[in-house]
Amino acid sequence: MDLLNTILSLFTKFAIIGGGLWLVWGAIVTGGALKDHNGPQIQTGVWQIVGGGLIIIAAAALFQQIAL
Repeated sequence: MDLLNTILSLFTKFAIIGGGLWLVWGAIVTGGALKDHNGPQIQTGVWQIVGGGLIIIAAAALFQQIAL
């Protein structure tokens, strides 16, 4: 059971870090697109922020609450 808890903890940490990186990259894309007034790229950056911040990190945090 300890091995399963360790794997679950590692997966959760990896997902939170990955979601955070995706969120930061979305902010970089959005900032560059705002500077260049590029509408489609702004939309892409915003969706990356939403996907990284809300969905990936929230799902990983929820996954961490699973009791075995």
